[in-house]
Amino acid sequence: MEIRVQLTTTPKRKPESTNLGFGRVFTDHMFMMDYTPEQGWHDPRIVPYGPLALEPATAVLHYAQAVFEGMKAFRAQDGRVLLFRPRLNLERLNRSNARMCIPPIDPEFVLQALKQLVNLDRDWIPTAPGTALYIRPFIFAADPILGVHPARTYKFIIFLSPVGSYYAQGINPVSIYVEPEYVRAVRGGTGEAKAAGNYAAGLKAQQAANAEGHAQVLWLDALEHRYVEEVGAMNVFFKFGDEVATPALSGSILPGIVRRSVLDLLRSWGMEVSERRITIEEVYEAHSSGTLKEAFGTGTAAVISPIGRLAWRDQVIQVNEGRIGELAQKLYDTLTGIQTGRLPDELGWTEEV
Repeated sequence: MEIRVQLTTTPKRKPESTNLGFGRVFTDHMFMMDYTPEQGWHDPRIVPYGPLALEPATAVLHYAQAVFEGMKAFRAQDGRVLLFRPRLNLERLNRSNARMCIPPIDPEFVLQALKQLVNLDRDWIPTAPGTALYIRPFIFAADPILGVHPARTYKFIIFLSPVGSYYAQGINPVSIYVEPEYVRAVRGGTGEAKAAGNYAAGLKAQQAANAEGHAQVLWLDALEHRYVEEVGAMNVFFKFGDEVATPALSGSILPGIVRRSVLDLLRSWGMEVSERRITIEEVYEAHSSGTLKEAFGTGTAAVISPIGRLAWRDQVIQVNEGRIGELAQKLYDTLTGIQTGRLPDELGWTEEV
């Protein structure tokens, strides 16, 4: 399919790279295409970024049939624009589509469209350390009809946002609240899909965590409230002595792209790595015995986020005396070095726009 392009006639002023925040500013253009059963995915176009006109009865507003992805484009020192493992994101998007009864997209075509959009707005890519151009593809049910059933029509949109650190603390350790009551997802549900409703389910606990001064929520399993699953915006890792452990994917945990990349790096470094069930009691007992060396989260938004404090019920512990650990720092430096072209990409993870 040919992608038609309509350029904006009112380009916006670009923000300073040193004070971006996350997801507050958006570039001049967005990609769109539509789906109907008769035509499949059709009418791909790049148009000026702007509001969408939706009827009040639009299905997604009532039944949350929607999925999304999160990716980044980075400016290398030599001027190249690099994407980090974008094909894995598009593969995951199709897995989310399958779970949410949304028609699959053609990953190669979407990657071509994504690159064309990023190239068009490449002047928006910030250059300050720790910044990037965030890429948000999403798909939603567009039928203007009420009724609990898969929609017949859909819209697929990609828009872009220059961003700084996801957390105000940046790479400094964050405080995490371990949720003792609410659950985000259950095995057999939609937890392994990047579905919009998953995030709405976490807002109540996130609100409580923020009120007590914590950055994010660590979710426990829905059945026993014992087994560690993931943090709201990232997967989680613990360093127990020489072992680096992360919860095994069980159907209720999002299979993160950075999670997978961290596992690949750790194994290539010859470290002892485990994907297994981890109880919150094990984490606290390891802290008491001195074997809990580090804890950190992984995700597209934050890359690596050290965990400096965990609060579970009335028990608050400090991890690594509240400092970033040696391993978390090495992973952050390696991943961001590859993403921005400062380090050689020996694993073939980046693609040039």
